[in-house]
Formats: sequence, structure tokens, C-alpha cells
Amino acid sequence: MHYPGSSNPPQYATLRQQLRDIADIEAILAILSWDRTTYMPAGGAVDRGRQSATLQRLLHQKATVPELGELLDSLQDFEASRPYSSIEASTIRIARHDYQRRIAVPSEFTARLTEHQIKTYGDWARAREADDFKIVQPALEKMLDLSLEFSSFFPQAQHPADPAIARADRDTDAQQLRTLFHHLRSQLLPLIDAIRASATPTSDALLCQEFDITVQQDFCRKLIERIGYDFKRGRIDTTIHPFTVGFGTGDVRITNRAFSHDLRESLFSTLHEMGHGLYEQGLDPVLSGTPLAAGASSGMHESQSRLWENIIGRSRAFWECCFPWLQGAFIRQLGKSSVRDFYAAINTVGRTPIRTRADEVTYNLHIIIRFELELAMLEGKLTIADLPEAWNAAYQKDLGITPTSDLDGVLQDVHWYTDRIGGQFQGYALGNLIAAQLYETALRTHPEIPVDLERGRFSTLHQWLQSNIYRHGCKFSTMELLERVTGRSLQVEPFISLLREKYTQLYRLE
Repeated sequence: MHYPGSSNPPQYATLRQQLRDIADIEAILAILSWDRTTYMPAGGAVDRGRQSATLQRLLHQKATVPELGELLDSLQDFEASRPYSSIEASTIRIARHDYQRRIAVPSEFTARLTEHQIKTYGDWARAREADDFKIVQPALEKMLDLSLEFSSFFPQAQHPADPAIARADRDTDAQQLRTLFHHLRSQLLPLIDAIRASATPTSDALLCQEFDITVQQDFCRKLIERIGYDFKRGRIDTTIHPFTVGFGTGDVRITNRAFSHDLRESLFSTLHEMGHGLYEQGLDPVLSGTPLAAGASSGMHESQSRLWENIIGRSRAFWECCFPWLQGAFIRQLGKSSVRDFYAAINTVGRTPIRTRADEVTYNLHIIIRFELELAMLEGKLTIADLPEAWNAAYQKDLGITPTSDLDGVLQDVHWYTDRIGGQFQGYALGNLIAAQLYETALRTHPEIPVDLERGRFSTLHQWLQSNIYRHGCKFSTMELLERVTGRSLQVEPFISLLREKYTQLYRLE
């Protein structure tokens, strides 16, 4: 059937309405989740689990009705008549992908998983308070069973982690990631060894004084507003484990956390979540109510947070502009320090068992460790009871440090305790690689970006990202978008080159 001009068939309007209903339920679930991790009293966990499970069941029913599949089938000719990158063709393509993924999973399982996720999160929070993994161990054992049950709904998967990986980063799998991460590790370890052998003295003591938390939060709010985060369409709150959630381009909320004894936590958790927030606020509003109104993938989303947190947020150019503002907020602690001192302090390469406190050189090793532990659990090679010991052994092997507590070890991340095991961490490492490749391309187009940063002009980079990344939502897969923007497939080299150039200067490496 031919569809002349810009006319759309009535089935497409029906599809858009059904997708809008699905998006609205997803947004309501997201609001409940945001409240659960920010303001909900601990006593509300059981009721919230039931409420969320009910909504998940309704969402699953709405998103898997046979009529939706028939509607998508009826639009195949219309989809083929539109350009691949058009909103219409992309909406149908991604909606079909989501539909096929959802119908593979029974609604009863989805509700059961949601209820257990709420329980496991509560047990995790209590385990953290007591610094005792055994408190959450039974719930995590059941989470592993549920994760394997989820994988069983996709019998074509080559690895039990593949369905979960595809859910987050749909154009990669466990074997591809194993190969990529093996190459990445082989490039990182010699650089880390060279830095540790350097005679150049470095210290992060400047950042580990006493910093008033209220002043930190006020500074962070003003900083991200200057960069471009729109508080008319967002807000910032505190939580145990920072995250970003969007309920539409008009309501994108970020969270952070602050420690009185370490300035890095507030600065870099805020810049990280701001990167996610800018992506969500930058989605083209016409995508609202469609499955396109989201980041391209976990990896692409992380590329935006890691770009602002590390490539920009740990750069000399950025702090040439922003350090005087920070000094003004903390005269007693930073008044006698120079931007050079601060730049060296925030880029100190050290040994930490905490992923979110890791420097950008060692950070990816934290991710690779988690990825490999996930695979081992899903392959039946590692039991939950043995997880803390395996975690600590991996840290000693790759990073030369053994966590001294569960809190600094296996309990530090929320991911396995609030979602499922598998596909949870690869996006962070992919994000680092993608960010470097995108920034390399942005600099070729706008070599003035570093000078603009020094002068407090953040709009050049922000607008480039808006034009090339944000506005597309998930019309394209990550690898498609990366090819369109950079002209190349995903590479390790831009990231390694960026690190080598920066840390050769900082540590005077030969």
C-alpha cells in the first residue's frame, strides 16, 4: 500500500495512543521508584512493593496484548514507506522490538520480580547499615534464580547474560564484551603500573578536609545550572546511591550525595547525574509518549554522564573557570591552593575499593570485575554465598587492594539488589569508551571547546551534544549512532589516548 506525502494511516494514530498509555504507566512507576529511594519512609516498603507490582502487571498486560502485535503487523508497509530515521518508522521499529521482548516474559513473572526487587532493596539497605552481607544473601540468592528464570524466556540466547545485556545495550552480547574488556584491560594495566612507579608526588589530601555539606550542595546546584541543567524542568535531591530519572522532558530529576570529609563525592556524583539529566532534558519533545523518548542505551547514557564527570569535570580547562567559584565557597579549605593543586588532587590515581570514588584510570577495572562476577554467577561457577570472597579476590588481583568490609565490597552498589543479576555494569565501561570517541569528534568540529570551557562557555559542547546525541533519543542503536556521529565503530584507542596524554603530563611519564 502506498502512503503519499505526509499522511499517516489511522492505525498509526491508534498505535501512538496505545504507546502513550504505556509511557504514562512507566512514568508513574518511575515516580514511585524515585520516591522510594528519596523520601519514602522505611515502613512503606511492603505497600510500595505491592503497588509497584500491581502497576507492573497492568503495564505488562497493556504492552503485550495481541491487538498491539496485530497493529504493528498492519503498519509494516507504512514503516517501509518512511525513511529509516523518520519518527514514524523508528517508532514502529522500536515498538515492535519492545513488544517482542515483552511478550516473551509472562506478566506473572514480571509482577513477582518487581515485588522481590522491592524486598531485596530493603534488605540491602539494612545490610549496609549493619555492614553484613548475610542479611541480604537469601534475597540475592532468589534474585539470581529470578535472573536465570528471566534468561530462560529467551532460549535463542548464546549466554544466560545476553537477554539482560540486550535489555540495556541491545547491540552487544557477553562474548563481544568479553573480547572488548580483555583488550581494554590489557591497555590499562601497563598505564596503571607506569603511574604507580612514577616518582612524581601526588596527593588528594586537599579534597579530604572538612567541607560543610549544605555549602557543597549549594555550590553543586549553582554549578550545574551554569552548565545548562534546567531547574524549571528538574530538581536535585539526595539519596544513598545517586541516580537520574525522567518522567518526560519537562520533569527530569537527579540525585546526588555528599560527604563532609571528601569533596569529590558531591562534585563528581552531581556532574555525573547532570550528564544523564542533560541527555533526558535534551530529547526532542516530539518523541514524547513514544518508545523513542529515552537514551539510545545504557552505554550511550553513561557516555553522557562520564563525559561531563571526567573528560570535562576533571579537565584543567574546566577548573580554570570553576575553581575560583569553589574557592569562594570554601575559603578556609581552598583559599591558599592553586588551580594546579586542585587539578592534580582530583586526578590522583590511587587504590580504592569503591567504584564511585575511583579515578578515571582505574575505574574500568571496577566494571570489568563486576561484569566477570555476573557472568560467573549466571554460569553457575560462583554461588551467592561465595560472592564476597570472590569479589575481594578479584580486587586484590586487578587493583592490588582487598576491601576490609562488606560495605566497601559487595554491598557498595545497588544494582543487583534493585534490578537483577546480569547486564548491570557493562554500560559504565562502554560509556567511558563512547564518551572519549564522541569528545574526539566534537573537538575536530569545535577545536575551541577547551578555550570556551576556560571562559565559562559550556554551550558549545552542550549544543553539539544536543544536535548529535540528545535529540535522537533511541531512534538509533548505540552503534548506529556512534557510526553516524564519529564515522567509526566503537574503539578503545580514543579513551586510552586521552588517558595517556593527560597522565603522562600529570605524572611525567616517559
